[in-house]
Amino acid sequence: MELKILEQYILGGIVATWLGFALIYFLGVKKSKPDDGLDLRKQTNELVRTQPRNDGAIDVIIVGAGVAGAALAYSLGKDGRRILVIERDLGLQDRIVGELLQPGGYIKLINLDLEDCVEDIDAQKVFGYALFKDDKSTSLAYPLEKFTRDVAGRSFHNGRFIQRMREKAATVPNVRLEQGTVTSLVEEKGAVRGVRYKTKAGQDITANAPLTIVCDGCFSNLRRGLCKPEVDIPSSFAALLLKNCEAPYPNHGHVILADPSPILCYRISSTEIRCLVDIPGKKIPSVGNGEMALHLNTNVAPQIPLELRGGFIAAVDEGKIKTMANRSMPAAPQPTPGAILLGDSFNMRHPLTGGGMTVALSDVVIVRDLLRPLATLNDTIALCEYMNSFYTLRKPVASTINTLAGALYKVFSASPDEARTELRQACFDYLSLGGMFSSGPIALLSGLNPKPSSLVLHFFSVAIFGVGRLLLPFPSPQRTWLGIRLIMDASGIIFPILKAEGAAQMLLSSPTNPAYYKSPF
Repeated sequence: MELKILEQYILGGIVATWLGFALIYFLGVKKSKPDDGLDLRKQTNELVRTQPRNDGAIDVIIVGAGVAGAALAYSLGKDGRRILVIERDLGLQDRIVGELLQPGGYIKLINLDLEDCVEDIDAQKVFGYALFKDDKSTSLAYPLEKFTRDVAGRSFHNGRFIQRMREKAATVPNVRLEQGTVTSLVEEKGAVRGVRYKTKAGQDITANAPLTIVCDGCFSNLRRGLCKPEVDIPSSFAALLLKNCEAPYPNHGHVILADPSPILCYRISSTEIRCLVDIPGKKIPSVGNGEMALHLNTNVAPQIPLELRGGFIAAVDEGKIKTMANRSMPAAPQPTPGAILLGDSFNMRHPLTGGGMTVALSDVVIVRDLLRPLATLNDTIALCEYMNSFYTLRKPVASTINTLAGALYKVFSASPDEARTELRQACFDYLSLGGMFSSGPIALLSGLNPKPSSLVLHFFSVAIFGVGRLLLPFPSPQRTWLGIRLIMDASGIIFPILKAEGAAQMLLSSPTNPAYYKSPF
């Protein structure tokens, strides 16, 4: 039996390696053009020639003070911009997502001088993931060996983290945070000139600035004029807080390949573990009439690892069950002079991989670096053309994390289809091999290796590995056909996501300035 399994792994590894060479050759054939239509130096010089203002007016209005908005306010304020941040509720929020920051996101925090925002909030270090399927489990460590500083993932209460970021932004003298609700953008001759908002006291105010950055989250009421939103809701989370129990793998996120879809568990404080149960579809059991508790106790609890099962049942019995729809939305910008979108108002992916904050912070770094050399933002037309480069520069990080989130959710979900079941098992066994078979995919998930081509390579390596298992020791017509269906199923998962992310630009274009994505260490 052991010899048969070894033969499967060897054949799968050989085929996957050859596929990798073929993919690398194909992706390397197209040479990047010397000028991708983004002459940033020329555009920057044209903008810098304009004299800066000394009238005390606002340079940038930021709508929303979540992860993206607060980080951007601090960064642009430190660079000398005069910032007005308008946030609907500046109080401490209790959310069930945005609680796990990948190592790639932590590196962006360091880049933004915001790493101290994870201190003094009982944040927990995360060094990798544990994957569970049936009665087996495997651990996948983040490849952190090359980093000399305190780089790891962090998990925490989202509200505490955001409050720390807001407090730090408020320490910058030229940043002003105001509680209010933005009702509309102020537009004039096709350009955004500012916002209209209602203060906490009920006063209607119009604020003007040459640049408005909208970061008002997944429920944004301002995005429609700035992008082409296509929001999909593949599933919802039922969230529980498990108290005073120990996880099987300390300092790891736990992904349980349950039926019908994955379950996530990760520690968010020294005494609490967040558990997110994915429920496919748009209709979920009612919390109010007890249907949800019955579903969790009857169908979900038996699939929870023993170490966490008691805490899970106790949390269900406590009755504090929260639910949230999981949204995905590809970035489809409509460049508009005077305004850009950031964060969940601009781009969302399934939260299975915990990549949302990493994408948001990466986008903040890019926007900050693009705006940094500009003495003024007054020429909104020239600024809009210049900022179009943002949508190319964000592709490596954003598209890698977005594509992986969508693909893994489909692969990790149970299916009655035999080919999909084989693909799911192949993925678990491939990651269990360790070495480059686990470090490569986990580097993609963690935001440490933002290379879409590497993602495609590993995804099809899993598929070819699965085919190799089916064909050993001797192929039969039935198993050969199943192998063909497995490849077709894998293609049917990845290619629509690549198309939505803009496959040509994602895989074949080189970022204008790759230095934005280099580690600061």
